[in-house]
Amino acid sequence: MNAAMTSDGPDTMLRVKVVPGARRDAVAGMLGDRLKIRVTAPPEAGKANAAVCRLVTAATDRAATVVRGHAHPHKTVRVSGMSPEAVASALGL
Repeated sequence: MNAAMTSDGPDTMLRVKVVPGARRDAVAGMLGDRLKIRVTAPPEAGKANAAVCRLVTAATDRAATVVRGHAHPHKTVRVSGMSPEAVASALGL
């Protein structure tokens, strides 16, 4: 199992480091014990959080929500109804 992902019942908790203002939205790989995600959205008014959720939802085809770190680059994202192994595979890890 990936260090950035833990199981929470049927869901996966994904520890991420968000880099807002990037050239394109992308999963950039591991950065220590977190998954680095780049988004084009700015870090204001929840725009970067929404972009992270859209990116993870598009990759996994499951609902993704920021549950911790709303105003911080280190966040925890919940992916509903998917195992950590399946999330890692969907994100190309």
